[in-house]
Amino acid sequence: MSKILFVMTGVDYWTLADGTKHPTGFWAEEAVGPFEVFTEAGYEVVVATPGGVIPSVDEGSLSAEANGGEKNATQVKATLDSITALRHPIALGDVDLDDYVAVFYAGGHGPMEDLAVDHTSGELLVAARDSGKPLAIVCHGPAAMLAATIEGGANAFSGYRVAAFTNAEESQAGLADKAEWLLEDRLTEAGIQVEVGDPWESNVVTDRGLVTGQNPASSRPLAAEMVSRLA
Repeated sequence: MSKILFVMTGVDYWTLADGTKHPTGFWAEEAVGPFEVFTEAGYEVVVATPGGVIPSVDEGSLSAEANGGEKNATQVKATLDSITALRHPIALGDVDLDDYVAVFYAGGHGPMEDLAVDHTSGELLVAARDSGKPLAIVCHGPAAMLAATIEGGANAFSGYRVAAFTNAEESQAGLADKAEWLLEDRLTEAGIQVEVGDPWESNVVTDRGLVTGQNPASSRPLAAEMVSRLA
């Protein structure tokens, strides 16, 4: 069975501008949706995190409000509990890209804390880009692209068009004024072109081998696009 590498944050907090640690992790829908799309298409999912730590879910992403009602929230939680791979991640440093047909990065605010500055993750992203294998990244996951630098210090994805969690969405979520930096701003500063869609609506952008999604609503469409590319 072909395998897809499923990269996730290894932290359960995001340090704000005043130094406080905002509880977070990965966003449930951005793990559950792609996992279901990938496995239903016949792929094996292998989870990788910095240091191989078990990823923590953002508790806010399990609420009824975040999932369109209590019934959906219960289903998302049940699916998360059933994903064995989440409880047995491998370390990013142990990843052999040749073992996988594609790479996916989940979001949540966690990547803003660790993957944005993780050298091993950055090298993996550059290797994935150069390999031509489908690479998909959703919501706050594009923060990991900030660590993907090449010789001379330029960003490996400079000039690429992407979707990512926007300043407007961060403001509406109530954290923009508390954040030390915003994802849309940092990506733009790195030379990456952020194509902004309507807040909270699905927005998937493709550029060469890269597929990116703006927010949780984009996670399933993004995963479906990657499966289509693998077909």
